[in-house]
Amino acid sequence: MSPHRATLGRYSALFLGVACGAKRYNYLKPRAEEERRIAAEEKKKQDELKLIEETTLAKKVVIFPPSS
Repeated sequence: MSPHRATLGRYSALFLGVACGAKRYNYLKPRAEEERRIAAEEKKKQDELKLIEETTLAKKVVIFPPSS
């Protein structure tokens, strides 16, 4: 096997790997964006529920004025 053929094989494999990686990235990118969007919406809902819970808890707590 000549050195030229070995180099050609390595660069061919490298190019094939880069092409497959780019194809996979383009395939997975929209799915990841959708997952991030859903996670952000869920976090927003959880934050709203936590805020509501904290405000109702604060309303239930009775603070007595200091006696003179």
